This record gives sequence, structure tokens and C-alpha cells, in this order.
Amino acid sequence: MNNIFSDRISDVPKSFIREILKVAVDKEVISFAGGLPNRTLFPVQELRMATTQVFDKYGPDALQYSNSEGLMALREFIRARYKNKFDLDIPVDEILITSGSQQGLDLLGKTFLNEGDDIIIEEPGYLGAIQAFSVYKTRFNPVKIHDQGMDIVALKNVFPGRNPKLIYTVPNFQNPSGISYSDSNRREIAGILESRKLFLIEDDPYGDLRYTGKASLSFKQLIPEQTIMLGSFSKTVVPGFRLGWIVAPAPIFEKLLIAKQASDLHSNQFAQYVLAEYLAMGGFDAHVSKIKSVYNLQREAMLKSISRHFPEQVHVTRPEGGMFLWASLPNNISSMKLFDIAIQNKVAFVPGHPFYIGKKETNTLRLNFSSVDEATIELGIGRLGAALNILLDGTDS
Repeated sequence: MNNIFSDRISDVPKSFIREILKVAVDKEVISFAGGLPNRTLFPVQELRMATTQVFDKYGPDALQYSNSEGLMALREFIRARYKNKFDLDIPVDEILITSGSQQGLDLLGKTFLNEGDDIIIEEPGYLGAIQAFSVYKTRFNPVKIHDQGMDIVALKNVFPGRNPKLIYTVPNFQNPSGISYSDSNRREIAGILESRKLFLIEDDPYGDLRYTGKASLSFKQLIPEQTIMLGSFSKTVVPGFRLGWIVAPAPIFEKLLIAKQASDLHSNQFAQYVLAEYLAMGGFDAHVSKIKSVYNLQREAMLKSISRHFPEQVHVTRPEGGMFLWASLPNNISSMKLFDIAIQNKVAFVPGHPFYIGKKETNTLRLNFSSVDEATIELGIGRLGAALNILLDGTDS
């Protein structure tokens, strides 16, 4: 049966996180595994009102086929946000609405990548990007990241003998580590790239979720003609609409548009109308502020619980925003071994190895704090701390 499938799909890894979520379906399991927004914060009543207004204003037009670029009102909103946040003048004709930013990754793969082409990716890196680009049988060149961003020496070392077409980054509250690139690190990266023929993908699903510190530069401000931006409404409104976007220079936009037309003709038209109507109601900034307030409390709760329950040898990042913490275990202890004990203790997380290229075991793990309340965080981290002590005691004996 195997020879009936394409080589392309045969080599693509499963989403390890989706597999873990199956394990965590037990209601007794406290899950820090999924990168899920907090469902209690979804603007249900406002979206219900927006839906009614869409039917009243547009009727059957909202249910019809539409253009591939996306609803103009939605693209205008995105254009205005970039102007207000970064003072970037993005032409609306360079904004393409996608079925989530995950489709954006797939369209970029279709547009740029042939089998064997090189792409630079963060290490650890976003699992969804690894999966999306693996479909195109690309050759990954992982570059380590640290608290300030990408390792500059390691980035420079990629280029001798390699001609990467793309470099993929999540510079704000990176998934999985939670770190953010400093402005100086971004400038160094831009300086390395500006004389080379490649494009930087700035994936920014968490940028609006900043709890402390100040906003950083966008790569679009530093190397505008080489930067492709991805964004999403999944973390700030609702993930179920599956609406995101790509911003790309005009020549690239045209190719992405063709790839989009070949993929799904256009993103969900009705959901675009509802979202645009909701955004026009004017409560978006207040809603984001509410999300940030809750998530910041949950982040602080997790960090405090970790300080109480984790052994001192475990290092944990302290992100200024986003949805994740990243933990490193001592003595290269396998996080998969910890996972096996933790599941018995009714708590789940994501072991680190799926975020690396070609690694089957690591001493790292990702913890999500956005989808669980503070009391549940304390209980779950307590269980995980107990699992850690069991594992560390076993390695010391």
C-alpha cells in the first residue's frame, strides 16, 4: 500500500503536539501541551452581534464566492494596524488573507521551494513550520537561538556552500521558547541578509500579546524588500475562523496569489465578513488588553509555581509575552522520560525534540500557560515538579 503515496507526504512528520493532545483528552489530565488560547476569553456575544449585522447588511453576498485576495475591509484593518504599530506604509495590494497563518507557510513552500532547496530555521523552531516546509522536501539549516535571538556566528556559518532561499523566524515570543529577538540582534541579522538573495519570513502570531517591556523593531523596517510577514487573528480573536494573512512585496504577492487560488480559491468568506464587522465595532483593542491582563496573571502564576515546585537545576525562560515557557533539564535528562512519568501523574507538556531537526531526544520541554487558570496551573506544576523529582532522584541513585 505504501507505494501508492507520494514521496512528498511519506517524509512529512506527524504533528507531535496533536498526538499528545489525544493522550491528554482524559479530563483528569492537566494539559500544558497545546498552544491554545483561553476559550473563556473568546468574544462570543460580540461575534454573535456581528454575525447578525452581517446577515442584515449583506445577506446572501456574504455567503457567495469571492476574490482570492480577501475582503477589502479586513485588509484595510491590517494595513492600518501596521501603520499605527510600526509606522509602516503597507499597500493593501500586498496583503493576502489566508486560512490561518499555517496556510501562509504552505503557500510560501509552494511558491519558493523545490526538492533539496535550503531554508534556514530557528533551533528550536516552530513545529508547524517544520511540518509545512517538510512537504516540499527542503533541506533545513537550523540555527540556534538564545535569550537575545539568533546566534549570529551560527547564522553566518550557514552560507558557505549553501544558497538558502528563505529564513524563517518567530522573533516575538518565539514558539516554542518564548524568547524575543533584541533590536540589536535584528539589526545584525538584517545586516547579514541585505547583501544576499533570500527572503526573511517574519511570523508574528503573538506580537500583540506583550505583557512587559517595549515593542521591538520589525524586520520590515530594516530590510523591507526582503521581508515577508505572517499574521493571524487566531490568538487575538478566535482560532476557529482560521483567518490570517501574508504581507509580501508585489512580485512575490502575485505568485502567492496563484498558489492560493490553486489551494482553496479564497479563505472563508462568511468568517471574513463577521470578523470585519466585529473589528469595525471598535472593541478590538480593549479585547486584546483583556487577554493580555489574564495571560500575564497566568504567566506569573506559572513562573511562581515553578519556583516553588521545580528543582533548582531546571532552567526556565521568562518571556515578556506570548503563550509559552521553555524549560531545560539538567544533565541532558530526556524530557520524553519525564513525559512518561508526568502522564502517570496526570499532567502533560510537549517534549522538546519535535522542535528540532533530526533529534529523537532532548532535555527540553515546552509549557503553555494561556489555556489554564491560575489554580489549575498551581496543581499541574505541582504534579510536574513531583515527576521531576522522581526522575532526578532516579538519575542520581
